[in-house]
Amino acid sequence: METRFQGRAWLFGDDISTDHIIAGKYLGSMDLKSLAEHAMENVDPQFSKKVRPGDILVAGSNFGCGSSREQAPVALKGVGLSCVIAETFARIFYRNAINIGFPLVECPALRGKVKEGDSISVDMAAGTITLASAERIPFAPLPPNLLDILRAGGLVPKLRQELAARPP
Repeated sequence: METRFQGRAWLFGDDISTDHIIAGKYLGSMDLKSLAEHAMENVDPQFSKKVRPGDILVAGSNFGCGSSREQAPVALKGVGLSCVIAETFARIFYRNAINIGFPLVECPALRGKVKEGDSISVDMAAGTITLASAERIPFAPLPPNLLDILRAGGLVPKLRQELAARPP
């Protein structure tokens, strides 16, 4: 997995719950394509049709609150988003996203500095977001162990790598 991303910004507000991210009626599926088609439809019914691979969702505080459904980060990853930047994340959503290899960035300083459709870039390792205006916004980079999980593609692939590297 890359640790640098560039894409168009999609703006959402505070308290976007897992119910907003993927409606409860789709919870019987773990099919990536099906979940992706319905990502964010409770907030923007056309979202999955407008988003392009590599785009970046930018949100306010408490993103991913509500139930602990793993389908929420799966839907966002499946629709092609490169990452989500928010002021804060609900902790269970945060770990579910990292565990499936989907990058998240906490950056309270970004509020009000991005407009929908702006091209922004993120460097996870350096801890910087570069705006369309070339302004750089710092954020606390993820700890090395979480970056390693992301680079491996998720927690299960990371554990498989570690087990394969062990001597017999």
